[in-house]
Formats: sequence, structure tokens, C-alpha cells
Amino acid sequence: MTDVKALFEQAQKDVKTLTKKPSNDDLLTLYSLFKQGSSGDATGPRPGMLDMVGRAKYDAWAKLKGIKPDEAMNKYIAKVKALLG
Repeated sequence: MTDVKALFEQAQKDVKTLTKKPSNDDLLTLYSLFKQGSSGDATGPRPGMLDMVGRAKYDAWAKLKGIKPDEAMNKYIAKVKALLG
């Protein structure tokens, strides 16, 4: 798991070097995979209807319920690599 964690941390740095802003769907995917990989399943109450961004982020994260953190880290790493081209 240490290698995955190191690659995950490197992917977090690499994503900041993107020259083009990812689409909203890609941003939600990155966010949800990051949260699942670093924190596990979604916790806390779902944001209210007026917090549309927070609600979308929470929902994207909640869809990953049950995915193991190391699997989410691997998917995050792959997504970053794909965006870097």
C-alpha cells in the first residue's frame, strides 16, 4: 500500500500542473476519488438544496460507498494520468 500512497500523493501534485481546466464531470470524479481514497466512505449530512456545489460533491463521493481506499487511490492516479495525456 505504501507504493500506492506515494503514487497517490504524486498524482495530487501532478493534477495541479494541468494546463487546461478539466470538465465539471472530471472535477467531480477527481474530488470523489480523492475523498474516498483519503477518508473512506462519505460521512456527515448531505448539504442543503441551496448548496448545489457541495451537494454535487457529496453525491459524487457517496456513490463510491464501499470502494476500498486503495482502489479509489488507483482510480484517482489513473484519472490524473489520463487528464495529463
